[in-house]
Amino acid sequence: MKKRTCAFVMLGVAFVLSSYRSVAEEIDFEPAAGFVKLPDSIKLGRCSGVGVNSKGQVYLFHRGKQPIIVLDSTGKYLRSWGDDVIGEAHGLRIDRDDNVWVTDIGNHQVFKFSPAGKLLMAMGKAGTAGDAIDEFNKPTDVAFGSKGEIYVADGYGNTRVMKFTPNGGFLTKWGEAGDGPNQFDTPHTIVVDRKGRVIVGDRENDRVQVFDAGGKLLEIWPGFAPFGLAHDGQGNLFVADGRAHKILRLDAKGKVTTSWGEEGADAGQFQLPHMMAADASGNLFVAEILGMRFQKLVRK
Repeated sequence: MKKRTCAFVMLGVAFVLSSYRSVAEEIDFEPAAGFVKLPDSIKLGRCSGVGVNSKGQVYLFHRGKQPIIVLDSTGKYLRSWGDDVIGEAHGLRIDRDDNVWVTDIGNHQVFKFSPAGKLLMAMGKAGTAGDAIDEFNKPTDVAFGSKGEIYVADGYGNTRVMKFTPNGGFLTKWGEAGDGPNQFDTPHTIVVDRKGRVIVGDRENDRVQVFDAGGKLLEIWPGFAPFGLAHDGQGNLFVADGRAHKILRLDAKGKVTTSWGEEGADAGQFQLPHMMAADASGNLFVAEILGMRFQKLVRK
């Protein structure tokens, strides 16, 4: 009996240690120089958004001709679109059905496209900035709840978060201008984690604010400029700190555990990293505003 008890104890200790190592696992990346391969007819402008679908295809969003560009998993060009729709590119996200969502700060709208580029839904009033429940003022980013709810960071003009049904029906909103709790100074990026928490990058207040699904404030994480937020498949949260020209990894309490990069034009350096996405292997894709490029960071 004593031997059996001892065996169970040792097994339990081994499990705890294994779990701890898994949680505390170090993550590192190396840049994949030259990943993006584009035809000569497409010249990148300021690169603002990026997403990866379930097939590993990479969607790029930039401020130039053919603003939405699709690559295969090796970086080979597949297709592009958007000249007749997009006013000025900002955020891009892929939902669980591989639909492509973008925020257009030129037209004050949020668009939903099929993977092939067919326009499925337009939210907001084209060319009209406003603060009504069916209007945006330069919306910056979009995120999705577990039941398909749509969260929009209505960031540059209205300093608020808006929540909609999967079909675009208004549910609720929260936030106002300021630097106090539940106030924003440019809510620039937004994600929803596995717990259903709505994580908002409050960029000009140099902090992240964490809310429940209804807008109740849960936590505030200060200390960096969150231009972009992205989760990988394991739930790790990464921040594009555009002011520091770095990519950060946060722990569950919002503390920076690791950082990568510095200001510069070489591979692995950044010039205002703006928004990010992760693929199924944990590789990161980073859009740079001033660098006018996309970089792939390969998970080691």
